[in-house]
Amino acid sequence: MPTEATVRVRYIETDQMGVVYHSHYMVYFETGRTEAMRQLGISYREIEERGLVLAVIETGMKFKAPARYDDVLTIRTWLRRLSHTKMHFDYEILRDGALLTTGFTVLAFLDRKNGMRPVRCPEDVEALARPHVEPAAAPK
Repeated sequence: MPTEATVRVRYIETDQMGVVYHSHYMVYFETGRTEAMRQLGISYREIEERGLVLAVIETGMKFKAPARYDDVLTIRTWLRRLSHTKMHFDYEILRDGALLTTGFTVLAFLDRKNGMRPVRCPEDVEALARPHVEPAAAPK
């Protein structure tokens, strides 16, 4: 089951055509991911206090319809995969129930003290997240 967060499009997030500029969708994805992790009982702050960072190492998105200034957007977020070193999230951005954008991010756990090298996901974080992994349904 996805977690949901909402954002209202600010004027500064739009381009000259009055639509949300593509890079702002990454910020929306981060908003959704941060809220999803918080609901799992995991916070970025706690991870960083351990000397770790979660770095985006892969991303993608598909646009179906534009979002515009002052739209209220719903960000749906799923944790799709969890390996020993990575987390994969999928996103949907909707306006009034209409799908506007889909996307994904893959994040890696890195050790700040060891030259930002990949490290294993902390056991307690994995234990909190594992029950919430919801693989995507196979395409029909």
